Amino acid sequence: MTDINMQYFKSIIDQDVNEIVICDLDTNIIYMNPAAIRHHEKRGGKALIGTSMMRFLGTECQNKVYKGLAWFKESKDHNIIYTIHNDKYDRDEYMVALRDEEGNLIGYYEKHIVKSPETMKHYDFHE
Repeated sequence: MTDINMQYFKSIIDQDVNEIVICDLDTNIIYMNPAAIRHHEKRGGKALIGTSMMRFLGTECQNKVYKGLAWFKESKDHNIIYTIHNDKYDRDEYMVALRDEEGNLIGYYEKHIVKSPETMKHYDFHE
């Protein structure tokens, strides 16, 4: 993949209004999009990159993450797990496998889907 193509993928992630936190197989945070950095500002924001996701999770959640990683490793067809509905933010949260071109597991990311209605106006170009 060229650097130009990578710019497109990075831009997609960075423009998402929902938090995206990408972790390696050791649960270390390797990337946070701007929405995630803002959401986790009180915990350190961008400074969290390079730290373990596990430092924020209780034992039960840690075990579920490790179980999810093991499930992802079982089959290239195991790629997404619904983890929780977060009532505070009215969103569903998922754990999603990241794979290389051969289908090998290389990490995972947290995907959030907000359930509350959008507040932006349709095609509001701020004119």
